[in-house]
Amino acid sequence: MKPMKKWSKTVAALLLTAGLAACGNQSGAEPTTPGTNQANAPTELTVALDWYPNAVHSFLYAAEEQGYFQAENLKVNLQMPSDSNDPLKMVAAGKVDLAISYQTQVVQARSEGIPVVSVGALVRHPLNVIMTRQDSGIDTPQKLAGKNVGYPSVPLDESIVRNVVKHAGGDDSGISFTDIGFDIVPALTGKKVDAVVGGYKNHEQLILEKNGIPVNAFAPTDFGVPDYYELVMTTSDDTLGKKQQAIEAFMRAAAKGQQYVKDNKEKALDLLLSKQANEFPLEKDVETKSLDILIPLMDAGDKPFGSQTTESWQTLIDWMKKEKLITQDVKVDDIMIDLAK
Repeated sequence: MKPMKKWSKTVAALLLTAGLAACGNQSGAEPTTPGTNQANAPTELTVALDWYPNAVHSFLYAAEEQGYFQAENLKVNLQMPSDSNDPLKMVAAGKVDLAISYQTQVVQARSEGIPVVSVGALVRHPLNVIMTRQDSGIDTPQKLAGKNVGYPSVPLDESIVRNVVKHAGGDDSGISFTDIGFDIVPALTGKKVDAVVGGYKNHEQLILEKNGIPVNAFAPTDFGVPDYYELVMTTSDDTLGKKQQAIEAFMRAAAKGQQYVKDNKEKALDLLLSKQANEFPLEKDVETKSLDILIPLMDAGDKPFGSQTTESWQTLIDWMKKEKLITQDVKVDDIMIDLAK
């Protein structure tokens, strides 16, 4: 997972794209029943990754390589987006059948009337952390008071920082925010800001530490921000209505892929490295550590892989509304369906 992707401020563009869904939907005719009659042609599903191939996608490549999709009579096409804001737009408009996105993005999209729905939770806890250099002396959230925080100009991240500081007993009134885009690592390495938010503990933090920049990392959920799913698998209302059986089959195969990754980490990493994009080369040591972080965070315990709860969604919806990150009510029954079995 590329930890830089967050909800775009250009919601209007997504609304426009979604408006094309009725006339531009590419989901096609009624699919054959997956997983039952292998004499039928396989049901084709196109899946947009959230960004370039990395450790979080290992379960998909494992499911593909091990034949789990084929066993469910599915032909799955994995697609890397050209822009990090594209996947949710594409799935809303019916340009792809499924897309990996963020729970917070899905809530915001649904509040704007975008017909997207989560069909499974992938990473079950936040990865976003607030980071400071260890040599900065800012070793508690209270010490962020009056400091300059670099962020990718995302209102959610500003709310996270302010909540963390206030919960820790600090004063958030003097905090300034600098838009650093997604140059999280250069901003902290070059001391351009006092702290950063929007970087992830399984990516930017690992890269900083590999480059000799030890950091203090404050997990927002330790300071009053609700726990939430970092990554979810999404589809559109329209595609769900047409291909629910195929999506359920996809989730079954995905669960087997994740189990394979847990049982065969080295093989899964080698497979991932063989799938890396030329323009985004991977570092094996970073992806190894990333996978070690991700595996427990993707574990649903005694529930099937991908399981999600109405409580998680309602808690996040309530918090985002309190923070004025959304202005319209969102109904849980509209935004998620638990297809993990």
